[in-house]
Amino acid sequence: MAIPSCLPLFILALSVTTSLASQPDLGYPGWQCDASLYQKSKKVPTSAHAVRFPDIKVIGALGDSLTAANGAGAPKGDPLAVILQYRGLAFQCGGDSTLDEHVTVANVLKKFSPSLMGYSTGIGSSNVWEISKLNQAVPGAQAADIVTQARALVHVMHSHSEIDIKNDWKLINVFIGANDMCRYCEEKENGIHSKANWKQNVTTAIQILKDNLPRTIVSMTGMFDMRMLRQIDHDKYFCDGLHVFECPCEKKSSFTNDDVSQACHLYMDAQQEIQDSGIFDTTDDFTFVLQPFFNDIVTPPLKPDGEVNLDWFAPDCFHFSRLGHANVAKHLWNNIVQPVGSKNHKVDLSDPTIPLNCPDVTCPFIRTTKNSADCSKYLSN
Repeated sequence: MAIPSCLPLFILALSVTTSLASQPDLGYPGWQCDASLYQKSKKVPTSAHAVRFPDIKVIGALGDSLTAANGAGAPKGDPLAVILQYRGLAFQCGGDSTLDEHVTVANVLKKFSPSLMGYSTGIGSSNVWEISKLNQAVPGAQAADIVTQARALVHVMHSHSEIDIKNDWKLINVFIGANDMCRYCEEKENGIHSKANWKQNVTTAIQILKDNLPRTIVSMTGMFDMRMLRQIDHDKYFCDGLHVFECPCEKKSSFTNDDVSQACHLYMDAQQEIQDSGIFDTTDDFTFVLQPFFNDIVTPPLKPDGEVNLDWFAPDCFHFSRLGHANVAKHLWNNIVQPVGSKNHKVDLSDPTIPLNCPDVTCPFIRTTKNSADCSKYLSN
């Protein structure tokens, strides 16, 4: 979702030292899996379908303001702070604190691969290496923009002395689509945000990664049903008004809930088609995996009384809060350890007791299309 340019620039001068201690969060103190799962492969694997979690040395991300974690640490009474990019809290690639305090995919991976590099820390934009590292997400980005992000990620990784491009295994997380959907109603399937164009842009970006980053697994977080946004901002004056700028299609009454859902599902279908096509499984050292846990959710996280749980959200009622990032990270991680074909397409966002799962000791790899179909052939290493 785009951050409106009308927000005053003085927000950039806001202190970033506000304590986050009082903000709700989710961590897993003392989380442990079977001891065998922390062991690297005996030899560095040559196949993307035989990569154990301790084998991953590099993590990165492409996406928009949700992946840049805009507003994740914003105090409840400070909606202007949504312009700040709290990358260290980002659900895919954030590395602030540890898993004990805050769940991110990177913080879980650090339990298996303590020397993991590429995760973001602190607050800042994608062009500040000390903050962003390999999280190249840019607020306001659409699918066409992750093509540029993919090129930028390749350039940064090739120029960094600590990354062995040929030998290090890399996990690149991708999440895109909200900003495309916020403009979809303007032309629908006849315009630049059509399913066909969206699919081609995503495919082009991943192809750039494939052409330039051997030993890479691309994990794409599935598109979500944005009809939820209307329930989240209902009767919330500030959020309702802000979304006019952030997401025009969400405020267009003639673009019905069913229209929103149908359009979002076109993007979901495109993601599934990319995976099912096998175009990124033509070489053994690269693969693409879809994580579809968002797909069938139509209700936002709720409190026991049925009200929307705004603890999940930044003050603009859309971007994830610190807690929201941790919860999304938990469900994303659980999808990553589930085999293709058996991944959750719907999770209960309202239930905080859902556990953080461990990989399967009988198939201890990042799950891909091939090892999900037959794991036995990859177990020799």
